[in-house]
Amino acid sequence: MKSVRILRAALPLILALLCCGCSARVKQYKIEVVKEYPHDTGSYTQGLFFHGGHFYESTGQFGESTFREVELETGKALSRMNFQPKYFAEGSVMLDGKLFILTWLNKVAFVYDAATLEYRQTYSYPREGWGLTTDGKSLIASDGTARLYFLTPEFKQERSVTVTMDGRPVRYLNELEYIDGKVWANVYTTDLIVIINPADGKVEARIDCSGLLPNKLRSPNTDVLNGIARDPATGKIYLTGKYWPRLYEVKLIPQN
Repeated sequence: MKSVRILRAALPLILALLCCGCSARVKQYKIEVVKEYPHDTGSYTQGLFFHGGHFYESTGQFGESTFREVELETGKALSRMNFQPKYFAEGSVMLDGKLFILTWLNKVAFVYDAATLEYRQTYSYPREGWGLTTDGKSLIASDGTARLYFLTPEFKQERSVTVTMDGRPVRYLNELEYIDGKVWANVYTTDLIVIINPADGKVEARIDCSGLLPNKLRSPNTDVLNGIARDPATGKIYLTGKYWPRLYEVKLIPQN
């Protein structure tokens, strides 16, 4: 599994982030759960977002990858698109009437009609696919490094930035969400979310999500925190994780 392959390499970063004496310029937040909802424990969450009043999720793993519209209140899939077993689906987003989905190691990105989910096109993709979001003009992608890539809808690179906190690169950027002009990113294998200025890549805030899923709800299959979605109609923020049994509406609690 992906998390097993990367966990050992990520341990130095995890320790650095957890023990980081971040400067006063980096805001610190914890989270408070407002409401919880069921989440499919068969969903290895890769992408999570709202669009047009609907809630969507892409899921990974070879032989398990899907894209689905999800009913928020029940966690049930209202519709579901399955990928061929050779594909490991990753981040997803909708822009200009199209649905874009990355793959992890397959070096391709898929494009579908956002309304009908009919296949439109496949693009060659030169790096690992991880997270994907949009600022309304460009696609914004992560690849598990400390870089964010800004792409046209035709997957041509416009620019990239290195994400840093206190001058140090923040690697393992995973699922992404664009919120109020900033990029929120899960830091893979950790319970942290970083809020990034897309202009220069500097981390402006870090969110400690430790303890979000209580131990009593964990099973041997429960994996890491991953999945950030903001409903633009309400401003509410939702978090979940891979194979988690819960999706949480949360609010931020300032710590400094």
